[in-house]
Amino acid sequence: MKFPARFAALALFGAAALATPAKAEDKVGFIYVGPAADYGYNTSMDLGRQYVEKHMPGVTTTAFELIPETAEVERVMERLIASGHKIIFATSYGYLDYAIKVGEKHPDVTILHAGGLKTSKNVGTYWADSDAGMYLAGVTAAHVSKSGKLGFQGGFQIPQLMRSVNAFTLGAQSVNPKITTTVVWNGGWWEPQKETEATNAFADLGIDVIAEQVDSPITIAQAAEKRGIFMIGKDVDIHDRAPKAIITGVSWDWGPMMVEEIKEIKAGTWKPTNMRGDLASGNVVLDPFGSAVPADVQKEVLKLKAAIIAGKKSIWEGPITKQDGTVVVPAGEKLSMKQVETMDYLVKGITGSTK
Repeated sequence: MKFPARFAALALFGAAALATPAKAEDKVGFIYVGPAADYGYNTSMDLGRQYVEKHMPGVTTTAFELIPETAEVERVMERLIASGHKIIFATSYGYLDYAIKVGEKHPDVTILHAGGLKTSKNVGTYWADSDAGMYLAGVTAAHVSKSGKLGFQGGFQIPQLMRSVNAFTLGAQSVNPKITTTVVWNGGWWEPQKETEATNAFADLGIDVIAEQVDSPITIAQAAEKRGIFMIGKDVDIHDRAPKAIITGVSWDWGPMMVEEIKEIKAGTWKPTNMRGDLASGNVVLDPFGSAVPADVQKEVLKLKAAIIAGKKSIWEGPITKQDGTVVVPAGEKLSMKQVETMDYLVKGITGSTK
């Protein structure tokens, strides 16, 4: 992670909270790996924080941004706890082990981590599965692509990104079995120069639709628009930032899930589980279609979305084959939640490394 070792805090206390000491459960901390204003992943989490403040009168929040996935996040958690925060949302993939460690030292604090399967007595995880949304984006991309060549940019080779590019590719292959996806890993969540270079390299290779999972989609979207190719948005709706390039996107709505978790903690009914949302729950949103997507394609994608929400279509049902031809999911079988969340391979038709 190439973020400053220092951290920036957003102190967000209302006047009423300053006048009257808040109950411990009413002080909620948030920690972001990047800037809250990245108009991407960290913005989506901060919108969740704002939703909490709006829908939970009396609750105040404090957010720290630009905190790397190192021991620095442990120090920030300790700082929040020392200032009376009994609930902490640790929002980046690499914070989990630190959350478990801090939780063991502070059994009266509840830490909620974004993704992962590890839990402890006072550490649980929350996530919204955007795989189905990426599958639908892949279907859209396959209809728009003229070259049959797609691209994907990711930060790191972690399960959350493996499943994202796999879902995107499987969706595209459901339309065109010969379609391919080339993956580039940038080695960081926020690498504007690398993102621009990779986008231009994709365009030079004839790739005409790019998906991504980095902290901010803005750089890739604007670079794609300059090159006259298309882009799948992620995390928040950015179609107005590059209207000629964006054909759809997959956004998150964390707020309702966060409120539910906090209410359970305050009521004393919370248990350390792996809370998950999806398209059906509304925690994942398929963004509006761009003007390059024909009306009949839009109708087809929305029909497929309805089938997924109704449970009539599973995107992780076999046959699913790895890059090397190994069948990982036979026909008629489905991946379990654990198998999806520990995914360490790329499917056939993807060019790129897994390590």
